[in-house]
Amino acid sequence: MDLELHVWRQESSDSKGRMVKYSLTDVSANSSFLEMLDKLNETLVDQGEESIAFDHDCREGICGMCSLMINGKAHGPDGGTTTCQLHMRSFKDGDKIFIEPWRAKAFPVLKDLMVDRGAFDKIIQSGGFVSVSTGGCPDANALPIPKNIADTAMDAAACIGCGACVASCKNASAMLFVSAKVGHLAELPQGKPEAARRVLSMVNAMDEQGFGNCTNQYECEAACPKDISTSFIAKMNRAFLKAKITYDEDL
Repeated sequence: MDLELHVWRQESSDSKGRMVKYSLTDVSANSSFLEMLDKLNETLVDQGEESIAFDHDCREGICGMCSLMINGKAHGPDGGTTTCQLHMRSFKDGDKIFIEPWRAKAFPVLKDLMVDRGAFDKIIQSGGFVSVSTGGCPDANALPIPKNIADTAMDAAACIGCGACVASCKNASAMLFVSAKVGHLAELPQGKPEAARRVLSMVNAMDEQGFGNCTNQYECEAACPKDISTSFIAKMNRAFLKAKITYDEDL
């Protein structure tokens, strides 16, 4: 298929960006979206032009690096799919495709389609841990956990930290990401001792990094490639309020 690509080009965080049009021919419908960008970059290099910078790593829908707005949608038109899992058969011959980086104050553009998501790391560092002995690995059944609790924790732990929730939210809120990281530890007995400290410190860190608040538009859930439920936001809000009232002075 032949495509008309409109790609955001920006030299650095301090420079002014712009949309640049490219024509790409003979794109296989079976190639992934990132493979299509690889093909475009090979063409640009052959023409003596600078290649387009974009994030990628595992290309298996696990790492969360492939953060792109495609025709105004985080990760593109397919639900429950990362950009690297998106295939060109989702588009038609002659399509115009607009490709941009995440748009959020807390995610400054580094170059072209790459953004700095270090704000997520700072949120995790503020409280995304449990204090446990680091001895030998315990037996899997040494600490029995009911299946429904284990399943809920695993649902939250599926978050890959890609930032699609932030990019799709009109307030650039990180509530879905933070609630998933808070939730998967809070559900398990290993995370109970520090649950109050964790939710307070991570929510405060989220605010400090400049993310907006949640106004229940549910765009985050719709854009999430791992289908994280907004129910975790409700759980986090309840846990935050309880910790604020009960424990804040002691922490």
